[in-house]
Amino acid sequence: MRGRQIYGKIIILTETMRRSHQLPEDVMENASIVLCCFIPFTKKVALSNKSTDQLASAEWAQAYEITNGMFPALSNIVIELLKKHGYNGLTAPEAVVFDNKILKSNWSHRHFAYAAGIGTFGLNNMLITKAGCCGRLTTIVTNLDVEPGKPMEMEQCLYKQKGVCGVCVEHCPAHALTYDCYDRKKCYDMCRENAMKHTEYGSSYLNSEGAENTMGSEVCGKCVTYAPCTYKENEDND
Repeated sequence: MRGRQIYGKIIILTETMRRSHQLPEDVMENASIVLCCFIPFTKKVALSNKSTDQLASAEWAQAYEITNGMFPALSNIVIELLKKHGYNGLTAPEAVVFDNKILKSNWSHRHFAYAAGIGTFGLNNMLITKAGCCGRLTTIVTNLDVEPGKPMEMEQCLYKQKGVCGVCVEHCPAHALTYDCYDRKKCYDMCRENAMKHTEYGSSYLNSEGAENTMGSEVCGKCVTYAPCTYKENEDND
């Protein structure tokens, strides 16, 4: 995102972001673009979370924390490559902070990925990419001089596209999803319930005070499991 283009993207984002949400230039003074990366989970992980049990599987919690824990190393590799070519890169410190009072973060990987054209939002408020929605996102702010992506024109969510599906609504154990809205409180309560069970893998997020979350893995993932948007056809995620 060069020059004015970066602001064009931010105009799109501000409709769904709160005012305290950071912008790329808050992370890096001469930021020009945000690199976005989606890492899908294996189908084995997704299938483990398919059960009728309201709580997430241990495999799901483990994959969630391991993938989040891997991202700093991945980002460092990319940043070092950028430096070799004369550019800089940084990750947003706010990306690992989740305000458990208002249930929002000041850095949304999903919204930047939406602006970059990686995917569109489903009824479940998750990003549906060309590889599906079962996985994790990360971002790097950089001054790399490349053309930015553009938001997808076609909705990836079948309900938004054709008025059919709604599997994510049916799968939500917390009844946090309807065809009209998303209840953050109900969703978070379900994630907290999972955190009380899955304590062995730790937590990759800090609270609003910047302190470590010692309860456990605040996960669920039922709405992105065993649905048409979980994995797209012709994608090998075995």
